Amino acid sequence: MNPDRRTVLRGALAALGAATVVSPASAAPRTALARLDELAVGVAKAVAWPTPQHPVLLVRLGRPATGGVGEHRDIVAFSQLCTHQGCPVAFVDGRFRCPCHFSQFDPAVEGRCYQGPAHHDLPRVLLEVEGDTVYATGMVGLPWGRTESPA
Repeated sequence: MNPDRRTVLRGALAALGAATVVSPASAAPRTALARLDELAVGVAKAVAWPTPQHPVLLVRLGRPATGGVGEHRDIVAFSQLCTHQGCPVAFVDGRFRCPCHFSQFDPAVEGRCYQGPAHHDLPRVLLEVEGDTVYATGMVGLPWGRTESPA
């Protein structure tokens, strides 16, 4: 029996969703990114993860965020490369802004793109806090220019 179009589409979407979440087991090893005392509220810390060629911005927002970690669930990290054409985004006024084509992303809502030509959210780095250290453990989505997990 041949599956109908809706069944095929559901299967493809499920597979795509599963493929875009990089689990800690398949990602780069758990890596320390920063100590909690290095993260000032509203100031992005530039780090590279999982390799030196993958810029990431680590931010303590000062307000709870979806997927945030830490005592106030306000620490998040995202790929710094805009999903439109790979320009490096900046953290300005509580959001990520692309200086090239003006896409904007909300760090409190999983890096959601809400303005500009970008059609995809910023890839989110999965984080854990242990003691006074923030660790990267995986990534949701693929950084710009990648067709597979960078780890």
